[in-house]
Amino acid sequence: MTPSVGVVIPTTGKRPEQLRAATRAVLAQDYPGRIDLVIVVDGGDPAAVAEQVAVAAPSHDGERPRVRVLPNRLSPGLPGTRNTGIAASDTDLVAFCDDDDVWLPGKLAAQRRALSGGADFASCSIEVEYGTSRVPRLAGVSRITKDHLVRSRMAMVHSSTFLFRRGAYWVDESAPAGQNEDWDLALRAAKRQPIAHVDRPLVRVRWGASQYVAQWADRIAGLEWMLARHPELAVDPRGAARIYGQLAFHNAALGRRGEAGRWALRAFAARLGEPRAPIALAVAAGLVSAPTVLAALHGRGHGI
Repeated sequence: MTPSVGVVIPTTGKRPEQLRAATRAVLAQDYPGRIDLVIVVDGGDPAAVAEQVAVAAPSHDGERPRVRVLPNRLSPGLPGTRNTGIAASDTDLVAFCDDDDVWLPGKLAAQRRALSGGADFASCSIEVEYGTSRVPRLAGVSRITKDHLVRSRMAMVHSSTFLFRRGAYWVDESAPAGQNEDWDLALRAAKRQPIAHVDRPLVRVRWGASQYVAQWADRIAGLEWMLARHPELAVDPRGAARIYGQLAFHNAALGRRGEAGRWALRAFAARLGEPRAPIALAVAAGLVSAPTVLAALHGRGHGI
């Protein structure tokens, strides 16, 4: 029997066009099992959001997907919004999709096959859309391990790719400003057993519309939260250098030159070739702005 899937889309209701596109893409999935779409509104008006996404759901085997719009009933922010959707689902599996991303055809079916090997958590590769560019981000593997996620953030293991067995995982609502809640969830899943990964770009991730791009202080708090929650992140030299380089960059973006310099030195000490450290020092010195750096990286499908 094909497992049913509850798809959780968190939203504030401020991106109606993107939300409609995300909703249509979920409902267009050629998936033989039941799909239950739960749109959870954080701080907005659920009735207004329901009007935004009033689209006819196509039927699969004579059964139309159920579409519900609910208010966030847990802590404000992305983690509580996701958990509200999980709690409202009665399906076998749960999937996430951000309101500015789009699932591509075949996403659910391919991941369901990947889970059939006994895994309880699946991801897939992505296509990063930024401006007019679309860049595929592949993992090069079919299983994502704890070591992969310690050494690298693995951008393709994105929240909009997550599919997991309902009841197995919840989002940690202590994540500061919701930062890194998806990385934390994936890392916890990989510690239990490797994540089943479909190495094809089956989700289009739209970085240009993200509301988190320039929240430097929140990003710093999120990285410090991850280091405290997962001490092994500071053990792998490559992974530690990457995080220290990010902390240097975010501090430089805030004009904290001393902090940026200290984190850059830690990055160099962990791994001399860490590229984020000199970039952060250039931002701290005023040679280039942080938004300019991000725009150049995002155009190539990468982040800092």
